[in-house]
Amino acid sequence: MRNDTSIREFRTDLALDLDGLDQSDLETMAEAGQEIVEIYRALAKTDDNLVGELIKGHETFYEWDHYPPGDVYDRETHSQYYFHAHPVEERFGDEHGHFHTFVRPRGMPPGIKPAPVPGYEAPEDPDDALSHLIAIAMDNKGLPFRLFTVNRWVTGEVWYTAPDVKILLDYFKVDHTQPSWPVNRWISAMVRLFKPQIVGLLDARDAAASSWASRYPDRDLYEDRELEVTSFMDVSVEDQVRAIAGALLTRS
Repeated sequence: MRNDTSIREFRTDLALDLDGLDQSDLETMAEAGQEIVEIYRALAKTDDNLVGELIKGHETFYEWDHYPPGDVYDRETHSQYYFHAHPVEERFGDEHGHFHTFVRPRGMPPGIKPAPVPGYEAPEDPDDALSHLIAIAMDNKGLPFRLFTVNRWVTGEVWYTAPDVKILLDYFKVDHTQPSWPVNRWISAMVRLFKPQIVGLLDARDAAASSWASRYPDRDLYEDRELEVTSFMDVSVEDQVRAIAGALLTRS
């Protein structure tokens, strides 16, 4: 990731409007928050953390490598994720590393198609037309503190419009035990807990891409190495859980 200054323009300030959410959405978010809190509690009992869960058994941590090797892939939901870290000089702020999350075409509902962007070439294997959902930045304690979106070239994904990616958020779930059941449960719950913010970041991503294309019409937007992070915001699990609990209490 490039230095802080070159990314600052993509900070996305979103006011969390819980009043506008349905009761069922609030309850889903609350359940996800409680699941994350429970995972933290269990990991803390043995001084473990989420990042440590994925790098267990690897004597040396290599920058850029995916952890676990080969990624985590759920063959039923076709959800996928991995963790990696950039070199220290390319990290954004206090980030230790980050997770990238995806859904592959076999896990997508009917009607979801790659965006008709210039230069798009369908992959040889149709299931390789995966969509990136959101990236989750972790601090040096193994806790999440930032959500962000990226340009297509960053992960080698296929570009889908924000309205379609928003639909895919509800299809992301890793429901097996390998390589770490706590991490699989946590990352699935994170997408549910922060869905309103992720929705806003996806809209900001598309707006940033459109603005960049207007500024640099002669460049290949989705392969432009000058455009890496397309939107981001800092988040707190504790603050999110507290806000949701307050909203539910007010309604009751």
